[in-house]
Amino acid sequence: MSEDMIIGILKDAISTGIKVSAPILIVSIVIGLVISIFQATTQIQEQTLTFVPKLIAIALVGLITAKFMNQTIVSFTERIFEIIASISK
Repeated sequence: MSEDMIIGILKDAISTGIKVSAPILIVSIVIGLVISIFQATTQIQEQTLTFVPKLIAIALVGLITAKFMNQTIVSFTERIFEIIASISK
């Protein structure tokens, strides 16, 4: 196993992790920002106000993007198995 192969695998793993987590993280950040602006303008300083909308939004995004996430992770896993099979030959 060469150094270039290891770097390629790590690069692929990081990009796969970013692709899979990005939709949920982006929605969570946007919802948090909108609620923070709402709290600042109305001066409602309830700490638990951000929890329920974020939880609902993350659940919806998870349901909507589940197929994409599954395909991305399965594709990555297949590539890793192909690499393992080629090394053992």
